[in-house]
Amino acid sequence: MLFFLISCFSFILFYKSLSLKPLPPWACEVRLLSLWFWKDLSLFPISKSIRNSLSSSFTLVLPSEMSPKKKTVHSISESVELRQEMSVLDLPELVLECILERLPPDGLCRMACVCSSLKDRCTSDHLWDRHLKQKWGRVIGSAAHREWQWHIATRKDSSFLDRTKGRGLMGYLGRLWPFPFVRSNLNNISKRRYPFPVNSNMSWYHALETGKFWFPAQVYNRENGHVGFMLSCYDAELSYDPRTDTFQARYPPHGRRAIAIESCVTWDRIRAPPIDTSPHDLHISDCLNELSPGDYIEIQWRRNKEFPYGWWYGVVGHLERCDGNNSYCCCRGSDTIVLEFNQYAFGSRWRRTIVSRKNHRKEGNDADGFYGGIRKLSGREEISTWKRLWPTDVLE
Repeated sequence: MLFFLISCFSFILFYKSLSLKPLPPWACEVRLLSLWFWKDLSLFPISKSIRNSLSSSFTLVLPSEMSPKKKTVHSISESVELRQEMSVLDLPELVLECILERLPPDGLCRMACVCSSLKDRCTSDHLWDRHLKQKWGRVIGSAAHREWQWHIATRKDSSFLDRTKGRGLMGYLGRLWPFPFVRSNLNNISKRRYPFPVNSNMSWYHALETGKFWFPAQVYNRENGHVGFMLSCYDAELSYDPRTDTFQARYPPHGRRAIAIESCVTWDRIRAPPIDTSPHDLHISDCLNELSPGDYIEIQWRRNKEFPYGWWYGVVGHLERCDGNNSYCCCRGSDTIVLEFNQYAFGSRWRRTIVSRKNHRKEGNDADGFYGGIRKLSGREEISTWKRLWPTDVLE
C-alpha cells in the first residue's frame, strides 16, 4: 500500500509540472478515430491473443526443474506447428495465377477483399480483360471505350480516401492498407464505396454489369421491330439491366421528336458499331470498285436531314440488261451499281436503287429519303445475323 501511495504521489507531481499547451491539429482526428478503433477492435480477441502469446512465452522459458514432464512441452509445440495451415499465397506463382484465371467475376471480387496482396492480383487488368471480352466483347467497341475513358476522366473525387490524401493523420491512416478497419470506416463516413481502381478493367466491368454506365452501340430492328425499321440497325445508348438480362436503349432525338426509349432489348439485337462514323455523318465508301452481284452490303439511309443515319441490309443485284448469267455478266465493269432490298415487295419504291460506282456520296430526296455510304459485308456472322432477322411477311 505504501508503494502504491508513493507511485500515485509521484505521478501527481509529474502531471502538475507539465505546462498546458494547445493540442496539435491532428489531436481532433485522433479523438474521432478512437471511437472507430474501439468499435472495430474487440476486447475478447485482443485478450485472447495476449493470453496465447503469454502462455507460449511461458512455455518457452519454463525451466526444466519446474516442468514435471518435458514430453508435454514438446507435444504443445508440435500441436502449434500443426495448427499452422497453408495459405493461398504459399502456392507457386504459376499455380496461383491459373487459379485466379479460372475464377468467375464474383469470385475475383471476393478474393480481392482477403488481403492487399490478393487485391493487387485480383484487380489486374489482364484477368478482367478476359471477362470483358467473353461477355461484353460483341457489344462494346472503340466508341464505348472512348466514352468510358471520358467518363472516368471527368469523374471527380472517386473515393473519400483520395480526398483525404495528405491531410493530416486521417489521410495517413487512410493510406495504411494493413489496417482495413480504418479504411472501411473512412468509406462509411464518406458514403462513397469504390473498392477497386477507377481506371481499370475491373471497374469498367462493374459499371457495365450494374447498368450504371450507358455505352454507345447499335440496335437491330429499332423500336421492337417496328415495320418502318425492319432489317435496319440504328445507333443508341444502352444500359444493362441485370435483373432481366436485357438492355434499355435510348435513341438520340431527331427533329422535333423527343428521345425514344426502348426496354427489354435482347443481346441478339445489339452489336458494336463496325466503323467509327457518327450517325449524323456520311460514311465515305471504300468498296465501290470491288462490288459485284451477289455481294451483301449495308448502306446508310435516313428519312430526311433531321434524322440520323441507320444501316440497312441489302444485296448487290444485276442490271436490267443483264440476264444474270455469271458467264456473260458485265455488271462488274459497269459504272452503276444496283442495290436490292428484297424484304420489300416487287413494285415497291424501296426495293431497288441505283448508285454510281465512281462518284457516289449521297443520293436521294426528301420524298424517298437519302442513301449514304456503303460498306461490304464479308463476315459470315454479320450476314447470318441479318438473315435471322428477316421478316416473316413481305413489306410493302
